[in-house]
Amino acid sequence: MPHSSSSAPRGRVRLARGASPWLLPTVAAAAVSLTRARRSGRWAAVAVPTTALAAGMLWFFRDPEREITSGRVISPADGVVQSIMPWKDGRTRVAIFMSPLNVHVNRAPLAGTVRSVEHIPGGYVPAFNKESENNERVVWHFDTEVGDVEMVQIAGAVARRIVPYIPQGSKVEQGERIGLIRFGSRVDVYLPEGIEADVEVGQPTQAGVTRLDRA
Repeated sequence: MPHSSSSAPRGRVRLARGASPWLLPTVAAAAVSLTRARRSGRWAAVAVPTTALAAGMLWFFRDPEREITSGRVISPADGVVQSIMPWKDGRTRVAIFMSPLNVHVNRAPLAGTVRSVEHIPGGYVPAFNKESENNERVVWHFDTEVGDVEMVQIAGAVARRIVPYIPQGSKVEQGERIGLIRFGSRVDVYLPEGIEADVEVGQPTQAGVTRLDRA
């Protein structure tokens, strides 16, 4: 049965954990410039871009509540399916590209236990570039009913900070918030052998809502 990821009403939007280092300075700058713009024309010119930037940050770091879909594997990210690739070990990698306009909070693709959370340093080329395979990343492994499931959060040219929300050893529910990638980026999910992808390249996805596997 579908379940809610929170007791909050469906449709409610909050701000993502981990947004403060970017959000607070821009909102503070907008508030100061708007206050001073009332007394100075020079500050009025500053208030326009700072307010626009603050509004953009509030949009980037939105974190809406979701009604979680039932299914073996659900999308961990909002975005578009960039590629679906068979792996030599029998798994299938589903890569989801996240633009700066997408929600950046990622969710657990399955219920289980976080077996490991590993940060791997690397570059920051655009996430849609093939060379992004060597970008900075956080690799997750979940012990689930279908076995080990790997998920990789990949930083992009703008997204230079990945913020895991939960540590190794934590138990998670399917669709639970597990981390944030600031701005555009990519998230890969490796479907275990025997589980077929039921999405297509170019298909939009929504974290906690879009089912990735075939029933």
